[in-house]
Amino acid sequence: MADISLEHRQIVIASPQSKVKSRKLSTILLRRRLRILGISSVVMSVASLLALTAKPTYQSTIQILVSSKLNEGVQSSHTQEGTESNLTDPYVDVIDYMTQQKLMLSSKLIQKAVDLLHSEYPYLTVEHIKGKKGQQGPLVITPLEQQIAENKAINQVFEISFIDNDAVRAQKVLQSLQKVYQEHNIEQRKQSFSRGLTFINKRLSEVKDKMIQAEKNLEQFRKRHHLLDPQLQGKILLESLADITKQLRITRAHLKDLQARYDNLKQELSSLSKNELISFRLSQSTRYQTLLDEIQKTDLALAQERLRYTDDYPEVQKLIQQRRSQVALLQQEIGQAVGDKAVQAISDTLFKQKPLDTKISSGIGEPQQTTRQVAEGDLKLVEEFIQVQTAVLGLRANEKSLANSEAQIRAELTKYPSLIAEYNYLLPEVETNRKILEQLMIVQQSLGLKMAQGGFNFQVLEEPQVGTYLNNSKLFLLLGGMLLGPMLGVAGALISESNEVISSPEELQSLTNLYLLGTVPKLSQFSTKKRLFHLPLQRIKAGFSSQAISDEKQLSVYGLLPSHERLDMVYQNIRISKSCVPYKSVMLTSAISGEGKSTLALGLAVSATRMHQRVLLIDANLRQPNLHKILGLTNDWGLSLLLVEETNSSVKEYIQPIHPSIDVLTAGPTPEDTVKLLSSARMKELLEFFEQTYDVVLIDTSSILGTVDARIVASLCNGIVMVGRIDQVTCKEVIQATEILSNLNLIGIIANGTERSS
Repeated sequence: MADISLEHRQIVIASPQSKVKSRKLSTILLRRRLRILGISSVVMSVASLLALTAKPTYQSTIQILVSSKLNEGVQSSHTQEGTESNLTDPYVDVIDYMTQQKLMLSSKLIQKAVDLLHSEYPYLTVEHIKGKKGQQGPLVITPLEQQIAENKAINQVFEISFIDNDAVRAQKVLQSLQKVYQEHNIEQRKQSFSRGLTFINKRLSEVKDKMIQAEKNLEQFRKRHHLLDPQLQGKILLESLADITKQLRITRAHLKDLQARYDNLKQELSSLSKNELISFRLSQSTRYQTLLDEIQKTDLALAQERLRYTDDYPEVQKLIQQRRSQVALLQQEIGQAVGDKAVQAISDTLFKQKPLDTKISSGIGEPQQTTRQVAEGDLKLVEEFIQVQTAVLGLRANEKSLANSEAQIRAELTKYPSLIAEYNYLLPEVETNRKILEQLMIVQQSLGLKMAQGGFNFQVLEEPQVGTYLNNSKLFLLLGGMLLGPMLGVAGALISESNEVISSPEELQSLTNLYLLGTVPKLSQFSTKKRLFHLPLQRIKAGFSSQAISDEKQLSVYGLLPSHERLDMVYQNIRISKSCVPYKSVMLTSAISGEGKSTLALGLAVSATRMHQRVLLIDANLRQPNLHKILGLTNDWGLSLLLVEETNSSVKEYIQPIHPSIDVLTAGPTPEDTVKLLSSARMKELLEFFEQTYDVVLIDTSSILGTVDARIVASLCNGIVMVGRIDQVTCKEVIQATEILSNLNLIGIIANGTERSS
């Protein structure tokens, strides 16, 4: 509510409420009593007429149990080329029951029932039973109970009811529908199962041929490449390759170590003498050692015989000849072991170049001592050298074998990607066709079983009886008319009240909860434009000089504005209703256009001059400017062009003085984007500049509900004044406009177009 203090003359504006809440409901109902009575009478009359023409109705019902004899759905393949889908999914029975309900209401089946009743009721049609399209008909089918087993509906109870004015006819209609439903179910079941079985048999033959061909292709692949499973064989080869690679790496590392050892032993053996090497080789010969031992024994026997006999003795000669034969054999063995060139050197060494016929008593034991001249350390070194050499040769042979095996496996593995791809193409084709074939055979058996048992069974749980009498709707219609009539009357009154135009300043004030600044009669814009100004105006870049306007050419305000006293009171109310900070910029706006805010802005500017204030009147209605038309000014330049300027140095060039104390800034040419200009920082800067230059800045804007322009300007002004034209603006429009401006500095409202004083 508006709280007006007479001492401080300050206004506190609350948010306006709806008209019904701000005005007494009893006052509205009293004023609109005739309308309420009229609407109530019409509603009661219609209800009474409907009650008189209403006929008694009868209802007959029947309950049918639709059950599936097969408690389990069969998963099968609805075969398409290379794809798999379900012929029967887990919810097929639910869908069938929903379809069954729609089928019962189909015009085709109802027509069959009508044909059965044609002899008794020749005028009965499908529309009499089903009802017109888009409307609820007399025939209603309602699912009551449903039994679920393993996510499948296997039992469903349908209640079929029919309402008619004839009780017997209602019963007979349901009986004929029952017969039609059962016959249609049997016929359709046989046809659907027969079509399904034919389709399955055809597909079985096709899938068998495809499976046989796929298996044949797979068998040819295996014979051609000598492989059962390329993937498994490839895995085995990869494992073998990894193992061989590991062995090859170990062998090469071992070979590297032995090669280094071989080189070291070879270098050490190179420092041994030639005789040592020859002696070593001879020591390794078993035959050489045997012959050497025999020669030693012969020398011993010969020495013993010579002690008893001379050399001519036959036994001594025999031993000498035996020794010569043994020496010859020994030399032959030496030649085979170390070469012919070393035979003489070794013989000289062994036998000291002594003749065979000399006494050898002093030579006993020398060959054995000579053959063992090689040190035991050197013998071990040579033995180790031979062992390392033998091991190196073995490892090199093993390395070569492993490398050949690795290369062979790698070469074989290059063939396997294409073989695996071909195998992966052939194998799934065989498995898919085999699986499809198995599923088709299951479906074939299921369809055969369903054909024998029947897919659905229609069982009548409750036979249709003669139609029972329903409650008469006459009383309901009369009571409804008695209650609905006054309610509609009150609603109509409130709606008409909310859309009604405001007829008095008091109504305007009570509706908006704003301070009523004053009432102004309707001003004639024509007389104002014709007689208000006598000064020819033209644009001068240097501006207008106040001395150039003579007293005779000043405004004849008070003769032209008979309401000048009321305008003075309005302006004075604006001044005394201000806060501690004066309103330097005041915006005039209205809910809708055409409420006289431009003329009132001009009148308030004149009242301000009477109070010795210098005024700037701005036309901020950039879309539909009107102020220049009232004053007869040019609109070639104005606010829209000034907003584009970046400085205030040329402001005077855009202002047109019409009085020594009144300057006018017209709207200017209509811009492309008024919102962008009015919401710019330049607009705020201009208002601050004008507030410093003039005593008061009056801004004429567009309507609040028309565009967003007035809302933008309102946020930049010190104060806002609403204008409401009596008998033109509606309550709803004023409320909407006031609610929009409620959060801003809304000073009050002016009632325009009335002869009553404020």
